[in-house]
Amino acid sequence: MTSQQLPDKGLEIRLASRPSGWPAHENFDAVEAPVTAPGDQQILVRNKVMSVDPAMRGRMNDAKSYVPPFQIGEPLSGGAVGEVIASRSAQFSVGDHVLHQLGWREYATLDANKAVTVSADQAPLGAYLGVLGMPGLTAYVGLFDIAQFTEGDTVFVSGAAGAVGSLVGQLAKHHGAAKVIGSAGSAEKVRYITEDLGFDAAFNYKDAPVGQQLAKAAPNGIDVYFDNVGGDHLEAAIAALNTFGRIAACGAISVYNAAEPQPGPRNMFQFVAKRLSMRGFIVLDHAERRHQFFTDVAPMVQDGSLRYDETTVDGLRNAPEAFLGMLRGENTGKMLVNIG
Repeated sequence: MTSQQLPDKGLEIRLASRPSGWPAHENFDAVEAPVTAPGDQQILVRNKVMSVDPAMRGRMNDAKSYVPPFQIGEPLSGGAVGEVIASRSAQFSVGDHVLHQLGWREYATLDANKAVTVSADQAPLGAYLGVLGMPGLTAYVGLFDIAQFTEGDTVFVSGAAGAVGSLVGQLAKHHGAAKVIGSAGSAEKVRYITEDLGFDAAFNYKDAPVGQQLAKAAPNGIDVYFDNVGGDHLEAAIAALNTFGRIAACGAISVYNAAEPQPGPRNMFQFVAKRLSMRGFIVLDHAERRHQFFTDVAPMVQDGSLRYDETTVDGLRNAPEAFLGMLRGENTGKMLVNIG
């Protein structure tokens, strides 16, 4: 264990109440809490940067899902990278940088087997929460394993300016897609998707019906739809998919904050007529792909052939606003919070 004086208290963000519909600032509390010294086979981490992700919205509800809900009065959790400041594990030394899942707090005490070493020399620390982290692996698994992308496919990606969608389109282009189309919610994001990320076409879903704009962008149809949005985007994609088209169902951010159940696509019979397939997936089920993903993608990050962008908010107290901004679509690329 380090000989330096350990902190007595640290800031953490707790769930104050469960939202109905869109979350608000009053659903969060910022609290100074005691810092627990690490026990046997544990480490104490000073968090430097943390992630806010769309999936966190579902955990604010008291509902059964693939991960337990956040508990009222307890700190939220999520991906974070920090520096080990005390260790009672031979696996980690003071000064190591680690990736773990106890974000939303300044200091995290956790079992050593729940942390992974990352290198600040190989990539900026925030990259391990984005392009080389969960969003990157999500894009990789969703495109290649779930959607079964093959060279020559035409690919449509919703939420294409976000952390996952921006990578999906670039990976598809890099691996020989015939055409890559993206949707986003502003003219600037449409410009970013086409000019900076290299998508072949993009449109602002607020300008006109999605089905109409997608049909214009893909007059010969699409073969793969990577769904981050759901709703009208999913219905439009079903209409545009060619025979034996595939959908990777990654998220449905358009309905995360709906207070009432939303109607599903009205054209589901096309699954029969066109022999379509749609498969939902959770990246947590695909940990065995992490090594291959890192082997394939890390060199692309290092040589600049895969672009990634981050929207950063400073200060842990501003983490709720970063989260709400991400849900409103205010981020380009990965939304991160610099803790210090």
